Amino acid sequence: MPNTIPVVENILSANDQIATQTRAQLDRDGVLAINVMASPGGGKTSVILKTIEALHDQVRIGVMDGDIVPLDLEKIAELGIPVSLINTGGNCHLDANMVHGALPSLQLDALDLLIIENVGNLICPAAFKLGTHLNIVIASVPEGDDKPYKYPAMFKGADVLLLNKMDLCEYQDFNVDYFRHGVEVLNPGLAFFPISCRTGEGFDAWLDWLRDRVTQRSSVG
Repeated sequence: MPNTIPVVENILSANDQIATQTRAQLDRDGVLAINVMASPGGGKTSVILKTIEALHDQVRIGVMDGDIVPLDLEKIAELGIPVSLINTGGNCHLDANMVHGALPSLQLDALDLLIIENVGNLICPAAFKLGTHLNIVIASVPEGDDKPYKYPAMFKGADVLLLNKMDLCEYQDFNVDYFRHGVEVLNPGLAFFPISCRTGEGFDAWLDWLRDRVTQRSSVG
């Protein structure tokens, strides 16, 4: 079987170069960009909506969404937030070229925070840098407590982990300590927020953390 590793390395190298250009542009405009990743049904859109509802009076927010239909973006746009659909054509992840090409669709110098909702997948998005400052991974209780053990690359590359749907713990066979141990082995000291979009549990801590990062980024932009 032919060795295809050099081809993969070339693809990722080209991707990283574009990601570096995107990061530079974001830094010039003082925008904090976050890459939100999760499996399908993990709660990406719900977390994003709840975050926007809490912060939009304090933080100027824009959203990009990697999808083939604008259903999620339409919900976000109803909040008066500038949005941009990155049509993935069915691909399993966003890449730096897609994001860089979509930047002109948003007025970056009018934003403090850019939220990028990646494709629902715990494998492919982990391999492609987008130029964002932070990788936010959302796991959820109904998915099971073994996800860090099954998808180590995703959790190892995270800057923040939100464990969503904590209100379902009493109905699920989910061991939070086992889950947390799997994460800590891969990513010691990772910022970890157990939350529930339904009840609001844990959201204040997550919002305070994010607000502080936005303020820090704006001050150096």
